[in-house]
Amino acid sequence: MLQDIMPGTEEQLNKEMTAGYVGFDPTADSLHVGNLVPVTLLMRLQRAGHKPYALLGGATGMIGDPSGKSQERNLLDLETIQHNIDCQKKQLEKFIDFSDSIPNAAVLVNNYDWFKNFSFLEFIRDIGKHISINYMMAKDSVKNRLETGMSFTEFSYQLIQGYDFYHLNKTKNVLLQFGGADQWGNIVTGTELIRRKGGGDAFAFTCKLITKSDGTKFGKSESGNVWLDRDKTSPYQFYQFWLKMADADAAKMALVFSFKPVAEIKALITEHETAPHLRKLQKMLAEEMTVMVHSEEDLDFAKQASDILFGQSSVDALRSLNEKQLLEVMDGVPQVTGDKGALADGLDLITFLAESGVCASKGEARKLLQNGGVSINKEKVSAPDHKIKEEHLLNGQYLLIQKGKSNYTLAIFS
Repeated sequence: MLQDIMPGTEEQLNKEMTAGYVGFDPTADSLHVGNLVPVTLLMRLQRAGHKPYALLGGATGMIGDPSGKSQERNLLDLETIQHNIDCQKKQLEKFIDFSDSIPNAAVLVNNYDWFKNFSFLEFIRDIGKHISINYMMAKDSVKNRLETGMSFTEFSYQLIQGYDFYHLNKTKNVLLQFGGADQWGNIVTGTELIRRKGGGDAFAFTCKLITKSDGTKFGKSESGNVWLDRDKTSPYQFYQFWLKMADADAAKMALVFSFKPVAEIKALITEHETAPHLRKLQKMLAEEMTVMVHSEEDLDFAKQASDILFGQSSVDALRSLNEKQLLEVMDGVPQVTGDKGALADGLDLITFLAESGVCASKGEARKLLQNGGVSINKEKVSAPDHKIKEEHLLNGQYLLIQKGKSNYTLAIFS
């Protein structure tokens, strides 16, 4: 995963327990799959006996990091940022151990705490004079924006992040900062500031930016970000995200995210290459990541839900889902609507299939039924005069119609 590393970093980590930090941007009230890279780095650091610091950028979040951005970001107010920080803090507590019972307990810090009383004049006098304009202009995050322009606010970002490292180094003896490859310029501004202000050693490394085989950013699905918050991305959708991963990406992501021994992962990669249709790598990742981010129970439900759509699950399994679970499972399944009142005397199935658009015509619907190609709520229907009644509805409102092997439509009656 390493992209760049400062000389002496490896020796320092092998020598003694070292405090290292990574920053999180509080622009949303949940972390997403892309944030799992720094999260897992913090986990690995702690498991190796080092002391992880998670910095939530209450101050830097008010400005916006220009790294990798083509335009200025909308600025958030203090109340929104604090809400986002509280939510992200709760999530981080799931992954790293903050308890005082261990010597390398994780620490959570918010850079707003040391910036809120720092006057502008103090900052440009005490910090700005140590870093030259030439040094700042040479950074990619600045160079890449010279054509389109960048405000002084964003230009100052690397100085502020540099001061974070200096402050943590001076007050908490944090010797290491790490982050994504696009953070190298901001990180070394910190090591330079520590050096110029007479501090001791400071170290840094960055990891490669995680992209998919097609070059697009990892961590997004068709519907946008894949969040760690179950209300934004359900555990079932989260599980499906990993399960649907392209074969070309699976080996790379297994080595990035899985905590299994490398030899075990490599053996699984070899198995996967000989029989990719079994999707062993995707299943391993989907299971491990769902348990890590959510729970064993959520994994069990995700597997059961997947079996309903893609396996041999029974009608009992389908009927056992409550409305929220059913709609999670049916996320992305085409929907049609129907009139619940029409079910009182029984609604002709062939007519409904044709009029709702599930089938192109009554003739097609009749033919499908005769050939055993229609299932209602996972049960085969072949009688051409089959009637839909209210007692057939799931949770009093829904009907799962299946054409062929895996062509589903959810009918909603109201």
